[in-house]
Amino acid sequence: MHNANSAPLSARRGGPLKGVAQVPGDKSISQRALILGALAAGETRITGLLESGDVHSTAGALRGFGAELTAEGPGRWRVKGTGVGNWQSPKGELDFGNSGTGSRLVMGAMATTPITATFTGDASLRSRPMARVVAPLEAFGLTYEGQGPKALMPLTLHGARNAKSVSVHVATASAQVKSALLLAALNAHGVSRISQDALTRDHSEKMLAAFGAKISVSPRAQGGETITVEGPARLTGCMVEVPRDPSSAAFAIVAALIVPGSEVQLPAILLNPRRIGLIETLLEMGAKIDVTNKRSSGGEEIGDLVVRHSELKGVEVPALRAPSMIDEYPILSVAAAFARGKTAMRGLEELRVKESDRLEAVARGLKLNGVKYQIEGDDLIVEGGAVPGGGTVTTHMDHRIAMSFLTMGLASEKPVTVDDVTMIATSFPEYQDLMRRLGAVMKSL
Repeated sequence: MHNANSAPLSARRGGPLKGVAQVPGDKSISQRALILGALAAGETRITGLLESGDVHSTAGALRGFGAELTAEGPGRWRVKGTGVGNWQSPKGELDFGNSGTGSRLVMGAMATTPITATFTGDASLRSRPMARVVAPLEAFGLTYEGQGPKALMPLTLHGARNAKSVSVHVATASAQVKSALLLAALNAHGVSRISQDALTRDHSEKMLAAFGAKISVSPRAQGGETITVEGPARLTGCMVEVPRDPSSAAFAIVAALIVPGSEVQLPAILLNPRRIGLIETLLEMGAKIDVTNKRSSGGEEIGDLVVRHSELKGVEVPALRAPSMIDEYPILSVAAAFARGKTAMRGLEELRVKESDRLEAVARGLKLNGVKYQIEGDDLIVEGGAVPGGGTVTTHMDHRIAMSFLTMGLASEKPVTVDDVTMIATSFPEYQDLMRRLGAVMKSL
């Protein structure tokens, strides 16, 4: 997969990184705020929204269903929703760009309303399997036509009429699949029960409660949890303050840890326990990360971080931690490359169905830059030490691969180049400016 208008970028060693990194709003929470606002009756006001390609694509799609979404200033949005069950069939295709989260959650949100919509996206999104989301939604009565057994986009969905509640077990450790089912349950008659083995990120549950859904979560005796949702639900618009994204913060955090002499402050970072697997792992590796001013906002924990250069050591990262850091394995692999000894990351099968096959993309990037590694099934084992660098990494239109290997270039012996950075705007438009203000040396080619 290649972008004809690609923009290569190179990163190399410079001085220490210093200053304050004001990373953007959390993408997962931004997406959910727009979707729930579009489903709610009345008005939802959002502050701190991530202004990125993915979020704007989702906003455009939601307008197609009849919701009114208005940007009133940077990060400040007003959403006038239709009420649950009142979405209309869009007049044209819904283009979600690169947004896997937005497209999959909206599939769930429309699944129990008797309307028809066609979902599409960019080349990367059109290559991602949607059957893993729409097949479970068939339990509610949804039908669909997609491309092949993976139900690739373009994908047309026909929502169910008079949907009844369901009991579904989500075997995959995927917050997107779980959230799609929870959103579908809002317009189904009765109490739906969605169970899962893994404790995936729980932003949907927290936000649904804030919007007035009758939702409860209880542990399962055999592990995991069961979420119950009563429908048809009435959601009411509310105020949402979006905290700063720990997945975007990850790049500045790891850069500060591996570049000698660095000290970087990151204010108001989301510290949801199911999103801080990377921070937990880095602390085990010996990272100097101080968390101060912990507080709560909208049911979510936030705090300020101070990160200093550290001598890292290799650790064992258990598979159970994967759901809390699934997007952070590429940047963790970079930290592992600079650590002393081996870091073993277990249970990474979910990485194979992200914007790219991230496991393979990370492995190729490590190899090109002289880092020793092994892949054993769905495990990645990285042997750390000095990083030669000097490679040009193919990003496969994956923003996290691009930012991870640019981070590597800031501390490797030779510069590291990535073949394209245009897609970084899908999640982190300010990335280059923010890193340069901290002192990172990056050069367009």
